Amino acid sequence: MAITLTEYAANHVKQQLAKRGKGLALRVGIKKSGCSGFAYTFDYADEVRADEKFFDSLNVGIVVNVNNLPFLDGSQVDFVKDGLNSTFKFNNPNIDNACGCGESFSFKEQVKT
Repeated sequence: MAITLTEYAANHVKQQLAKRGKGLALRVGIKKSGCSGFAYTFDYADEVRADEKFFDSLNVGIVVNVNNLPFLDGSQVDFVKDGLNSTFKFNNPNIDNACGCGESFSFKEQVKT
């Protein structure tokens, strides 16, 4: 199982951790939300919890809850800017459908629990 960052996302995470003055990694996950079922969550991690797995991508840490791994396996996280807006964006091979606004999504049948 693996989750990776693009170079642009890795640089952004490094900058944000430096601004915070602390931090170990980007914490990513999923939650039930929206019209299609799930949404991504992002935070900065100061530690790796017992129920999490740590990944290294381009010398930047990514922390994921082990229950989310089947849904995020093979994903690449990018950081995109569009005008005044900027956000992390997932390229996730496990996604089946996304809602029209792009904020929520559903998974392919094989990764549903």
